[in-house]
Amino acid sequence: MQSMLMIDTLLVSPLGEIPLAAMGIATTIIAFILGIQMALANGTQLVLSRAVGSGVKASLSKAFWAGLSINTTVALLFLILLTFFEQPLLQALTEDKSLHLQISSYLDFSKYLVIFTALTQVIIALFNGLGRTNVPFKGYLIELPINAALSYVLIHGVSSFEGIGVEGAALGSVIAITIRLIYLVLCVHYDSNVSIKLDTNIEAFITNIRKHFIEIFPVAANVTMLSIGATIYQLLYSQLNINAYVAITLVMPWIRAGTQFITAWAHSSAITISQAIGSKKMDELTKNVNTSIDVAVGMSFVCAIFFAGLSLVIADIYPDLDPSTYQALVIIAPLYIFLPIARGYNTVHGHILRALGKTTDVFKINFTGQWIISIPLCALVIFVFDGSIFWAFAIQPLEEVVKAFPFRHLARKSLREFDAQKASKLMYD
Repeated sequence: MQSMLMIDTLLVSPLGEIPLAAMGIATTIIAFILGIQMALANGTQLVLSRAVGSGVKASLSKAFWAGLSINTTVALLFLILLTFFEQPLLQALTEDKSLHLQISSYLDFSKYLVIFTALTQVIIALFNGLGRTNVPFKGYLIELPINAALSYVLIHGVSSFEGIGVEGAALGSVIAITIRLIYLVLCVHYDSNVSIKLDTNIEAFITNIRKHFIEIFPVAANVTMLSIGATIYQLLYSQLNINAYVAITLVMPWIRAGTQFITAWAHSSAITISQAIGSKKMDELTKNVNTSIDVAVGMSFVCAIFFAGLSLVIADIYPDLDPSTYQALVIIAPLYIFLPIARGYNTVHGHILRALGKTTDVFKINFTGQWIISIPLCALVIFVFDGSIFWAFAIQPLEEVVKAFPFRHLARKSLREFDAQKASKLMYD
């Protein structure tokens, strides 16, 4: 998802500040919805991983179809909401009429991403749970170049075709993810080691869906809360001058894409822990958790170094922007360089705790750090103190610092208390 948004932003940037601002608002809406869908799939991934660890194929197939049913239903709900409430949403987000048409044009195509994402993410969760992570990886390798090439042609045109601007970015992404979905479905169909045949009656399956939803809902609620928070951050930043907002719009896809590597490692750690819980082999659980955290911290520093390099060449990546936009990018550079270090530490702790059944506690820490402390403080900086882009953007790394100690303390405590009895409570099928 982050790569798709980054490609769209990169290709739209030559069109100027207005299309970029429209992209920033539109992609914030889409990223919020896709984030919820991915959270549901991540919850399903934990259930699938435990099923793989237990070795019971029937549990695996029921978990897959339950997860797919839930995610697809949620996707259809969001598609309906976007279709019928798009204009009231746009009017609530911005009063700038020049942005409305371009945002609407982007959403007219990109809203269909929610359906394809629902299907692809659950299939990806299946392969990740099975330890076949190379299959989804190849899917991304197929999608990204197709997305980049199609979006470029559709945005800027080629030969006699003049291009369709912002709409082209959305249409290119929809076509690319459709191709990836076809690839994933074929992989499931032709892989003899993947068995998802559902052998149960309707009543039992509905019961399984209910239990599945009860488990994954807190994961989705947690990510939804964080996504809403991220959306509010973007809306608060939109109250800064347009050059400051465009600067933040430009770096946010890079931040999300860069930290995805850390998030991917955190997902892998949660899968390993869930498989161990399913197989009831937990002798080296603490050792594995410590290793996961150490690697995540190392990856966070590498990501920070990458962002430091990005800050030196970002003007070359996005040429022909207003000088004030480049100045704003320089001002926030130290902040987005430090951000992945703190965020990576918290991310791996959060995923490990979810695998241990502590999703509600993770929610409480995230809610307190973001909603009780950071967002009100950001609003205070912008609306009361009329703070600069530096102080407004500094709230995000501050939020991660505030949450770091509670995450560390809860993880140590949970590992000390985790035993076979607690593991059994997580196995409902």
